Amino acid sequence: MTADIETLAFYDGDAAAYAAYASGKAERGWLGRFSARLEPGTSVLDFGCGSGWAAHEFAGQGFPVSALDGSAGLAAEARRRYGVVVRVARFEALEDVAQHGGIWASFCLLHDTREAMPGHLARLHRALEPGGWLYLGLKEGAGDSRDSLGRRYTYFGAAEIGTLLRAAGFPAPEIVAEQSTGYDGAKTGMLHILARRDD
Repeated sequence: MTADIETLAFYDGDAAAYAAYASGKAERGWLGRFSARLEPGTSVLDFGCGSGWAAHEFAGQGFPVSALDGSAGLAAEARRRYGVVVRVARFEALEDVAQHGGIWASFCLLHDTREAMPGHLARLHRALEPGGWLYLGLKEGAGDSRDSLGRRYTYFGAAEIGTLLRAAGFPAPEIVAEQSTGYDGAKTGMLHILARRDD
């Protein structure tokens, strides 16, 4: 992320408790839908990997997996819990070109600004192989705010993020809205997005 200090400080300071919570229970169904679209043995990038649970799941399914996150605290938890080696870096550090058949970006880019999203989507598109798949998780809504824990969130509507994805080279994103409860206990709308890079 483009360094929201308060958000990173939360994840670094609360890494153990957050990692215990973030076991992927609510997202395993989406991980299954996503991985079913990938060719066997394709490279997967867990972008904004958090506790590392998804990288662990992908590895268990036989996918070569790499992981990136901005929080050193969460990276340490990912290694301790799952043996996942995480590159600690900001989102904009991604420079891969056509390296991955799939990128899993689960509820991470929502911590950056709205203005940064087109650049992030362009980097993810560039990092995917032609025909590769992206999963993107976001919170549904408008504007931006901090939650009760101090984390910054930028909210997107389905039409808005659909337009941004198409502009970035994902011509037919599939967007599903669901209701869920976040780590802070607040109920919120979630957007689950599957998008394929154009060939």
